[in-house]
Amino acid sequence: MICPRCDTDKVELLTKSPVGNAWEMYICNTCTYSWRSTETPDKTDPKRYNAKFKIKPESIPNMLVIPPVPPLKA
Repeated sequence: MICPRCDTDKVELLTKSPVGNAWEMYICNTCTYSWRSTETPDKTDPKRYNAKFKIKPESIPNMLVIPPVPPLKA
């Protein structure tokens, strides 16, 4: 399976629907994108995923870190 966002093949099954095998959830071990098998092809198919949101695996180490959430004020 190919990750729709970064086009790598490092995808694994994350979990399955607890009832009736209704869906499976996958996660990419390269970019951490995750998706359910029931989502639309523009979210699951690498060829139909919006090119504006694609990322290159080699650029991931240089991406900014998400700032931590400050503690709540008392």
